[in-house]
Amino acid sequence: MSESAVSTVGHDELAALKFVALEGGRSEPVKISCSGLAERLNASSQTASRRLQRLEQAGHIERDVVADGQWVSLTESGEAALHREYSHYRRIFEGSDPSSVELEGTVTSGMGEGRHYISLSGYKEQFKERLGYEPFPGTLNVDLSEESIRSRSAMSSLSGIPIDGWEDDERTFGPATCYAATVSDGGDVAEPTHIIVPERTHHDETQLEIIAPVRLRDELDLADDDAVTVRVEAVE
Repeated sequence: MSESAVSTVGHDELAALKFVALEGGRSEPVKISCSGLAERLNASSQTASRRLQRLEQAGHIERDVVADGQWVSLTESGEAALHREYSHYRRIFEGSDPSSVELEGTVTSGMGEGRHYISLSGYKEQFKERLGYEPFPGTLNVDLSEESIRSRSAMSSLSGIPIDGWEDDERTFGPATCYAATVSDGGDVAEPTHIIVPERTHHDETQLEIIAPVRLRDELDLADDDAVTVRVEAVE
């Protein structure tokens, strides 16, 4: 996503994004006509079309244009944009930010990459300084439920802990964000833990990578396919 694409998304485009979501585009593609959108936005059909184009350029929606309209659905980025708007309105009317998000899923085996990256000195020193602990060399991977995949974008409205990118003599390592969390198997609760979201990752939005000062599989006696609840907390 380019900076210029992001800059084209303003309040007018967010109004169009909200319309798509209200029509059901958050859960599945919905049929949208530019004339219908124009009527709702009190704008011309050409203007409505341009707003959808800008949302697509910014990565907030996916479109499939057909003869009598277009099928439109929100992306993870689009949901995150609406969640940010939602958090702003909560601050206006309730006087507070959303403080937590609850996600559910099942434990799964990872590819072993977490162990390598978490052990790198450029990350490890930042973890100790900013998280307050040195993580166990490995991540707990959680496949999210269908409902939690949709809810995951609410994490973007919570404050996280930045982990800076760095480089050595051979390559550059990208930045990441850590979100404070607790992990529960329905009985025992493990904390502190953090969801780590690298800027560049092989994992998609259906899975969480969680770090902690201990091996979470041992701490909670977890095996593949065990159900867990991950509560993500805002950092004060």
